[in-house]
Amino acid sequence: MKPVALKSKVPGVAQADIRDFNGRQVVWLEVTADDHRGALSSDASSMISTAARAAVDARLPLIAVMASSGADLREGFSALHSWGLAAKALTDCSGIVPTIIIVDGPAVSGPALLLGIADHVIMTEQAYAFVSGPSMVTEFTGVPIDNAELGGASAHEKYTGAATAVATDREAAVAFAENLIAYFPNHLDEEPPLWDTDDDNNRLTPEAGDVIPSTSTGSYDVRSVIRSLADDGDFLELKPRWAANLVTCFATFGGRPVGIVANQPVALAGTLDIPASQKGARFVSFCDAFNIPIITLVDTPGFYPGKDLEWRGMIRHGAQLVFAYGRATVPRICIILRKSYGGAYIVMDSKKMGNDLCLAWPWAELAVMGAGQAAAILQRRATPEEKAAFEADYTERLLNPYVAAERGYVDGVIEPANTRSAICAALDALVDKREAFRGKKHDNTPL
Repeated sequence: MKPVALKSKVPGVAQADIRDFNGRQVVWLEVTADDHRGALSSDASSMISTAARAAVDARLPLIAVMASSGADLREGFSALHSWGLAAKALTDCSGIVPTIIIVDGPAVSGPALLLGIADHVIMTEQAYAFVSGPSMVTEFTGVPIDNAELGGASAHEKYTGAATAVATDREAAVAFAENLIAYFPNHLDEEPPLWDTDDDNNRLTPEAGDVIPSTSTGSYDVRSVIRSLADDGDFLELKPRWAANLVTCFATFGGRPVGIVANQPVALAGTLDIPASQKGARFVSFCDAFNIPIITLVDTPGFYPGKDLEWRGMIRHGAQLVFAYGRATVPRICIILRKSYGGAYIVMDSKKMGNDLCLAWPWAELAVMGAGQAAAILQRRATPEEKAAFEADYTERLLNPYVAAERGYVDGVIEPANTRSAICAALDALVDKREAFRGKKHDNTPL
């Protein structure tokens, strides 16, 4: 398909068209830094608005390549006003069509905020983004800082979570976007596209269980479990360096795209903290918006403790993840790999949170807390021998999945070898799942 330009005669640093992108039609927006470092005039911001509205009207994904130093100071307030209209138009895309921004240069001031609105942001290594630049930071704090340290791609990849991925250059960023868009539909009323695969739905996966250490405190890389379960061992991880204690990725099962949320025991023992809660909530919300089933792999001892974390808002941010799961209407499958303790048991899509299927491996531990923690509270005046006896009894009576299964908190206890076939069968059974929406303006998401 030959690209169809939108408002082709409008001058400025922004141009847009509808084009073929890896076999899919998309609205393509380009904001270049060729003139005045990509300063956005009112005409350029108008082009951004036009592209976003076209994406919503045509029900096509919006992909933008951006390099901009912000509103054009030469034009004054009209440039600022038009940028606000562009931000509104991009906001209107949210939950209707997927939006991806590739940053290949500066994204400063207003354009930086657009990154927070987009569903996914891919930054090249030379890109940088910030709301207030180095000179202003230095003026206010007295600390010299440069573009890379303040808002370089590596900073957003590791510390802020603003970058879904970092690519070496524009070509690699576009290739990542091609892989990413293959997992989701054009708009909210479509199902994700099916993938071709020769991987047998009933393939046994004993290697998934072999990864788990014999001791409950041993660590392992949960990505090895994902690799053993997913079609052809392939998955696309998002934000791998930010909140590494939680893995979020796309994969396929039986050719059906799914989103996977998994605790990562090699980082902070798989505990949940503020960044992990934010990362998981954003991912779950995106999957739910675009009809992508969610698979949750659970192995967590709970929330990471600490005064600093509580003072920074662990309650509010932890609520973001439980809220995202609670309102999700797509098929939801939960697999408890090992530990599932306390509040984190609820947050990681427990049965009573409304998932469609909850399974556990035979050695899974579901409880308010581990045996050692329980002994420290309930047997704090006991002798070491009495504590050891309590822990052994607690483990035998309570730390197993069968107690939870008897009470309906787990639908079944399965061997790791049968996990892939169980997931594929559940996805087949849930393919027609639909939930009626209650009439309301919108929910009040915890922020």
